[in-house]
Amino acid sequence: MRPLVVVPTYNERDNLPPLLEQILADPTFSVLVVDDASPDGTGRVAEELAGRYPGRLIVLHRSGKQGLGTAYLEGFRYALEHRFDPVFEMDADFSHDPADLPRLLRAARDADLVLGSRYLPGGRTENWSRTRRLISRFGCWYSRAVLGLPYRDLTGGFKCFRRRALELLDLDRVHSNGYSFQIELTYRCHRRGLKIVEVPIVFRERRSGSSKMSGKIVLEAMGLVWRLRGERRPGPKVAGRALKRGAND
Repeated sequence: MRPLVVVPTYNERDNLPPLLEQILADPTFSVLVVDDASPDGTGRVAEELAGRYPGRLIVLHRSGKQGLGTAYLEGFRYALEHRFDPVFEMDADFSHDPADLPRLLRAARDADLVLGSRYLPGGRTENWSRTRRLISRFGCWYSRAVLGLPYRDLTGGFKCFRRRALELLDLDRVHSNGYSFQIELTYRCHRRGLKIVEVPIVFRERRSGSSKMSGKIVLEAMGLVWRLRGERRPGPKVAGRALKRGAND
């Protein structure tokens, strides 16, 4: 295995150094930072850090703020071209705990896609307002109901894809770019009959900086699920399988 963690960044210069230090402390993992020309100099910070981790920290610079979804797609294409397997999605703001990476990696030995789930027993969110909790829960419930999916957390952004899954997905057909991007990828994997499991995680509010969540992103997601549902040939259904927190540890 050559695991690669894809970390999109936009104005994350305070969070990025300690995050990369924690991830790369485990020699199993490499990291690809995809920076959208952050005005705060995040890209420069990433380049400086890359010198400390030759061959294990790669930085892609983009010309401007192009969105989370397109950043991940560029990361996936890079991973496929350079033969990494598996490939992780991970936020740059410590919402996702680097200590959970080995747990997701172990689960990926027997799955095509592993979802870090906030809504399984053992998973939770911390330091969220009641309104944000309700919006997140509703978004997951709504997407599950419209698309007929069995997974508890459809909007989370902590995931692990086996190379096979990314090769089977038609990445050029993925056009969503925010909150809805996570729903679309899981749905397309499900349609392909891939094996998807969920592992409970604790999602913590970012350490510094501001959240990129907005009402526009939520509305985009609500519209997307109906477009996905309207696509032809829904494909085979596979049963989701949940792993209790601590399993495979």
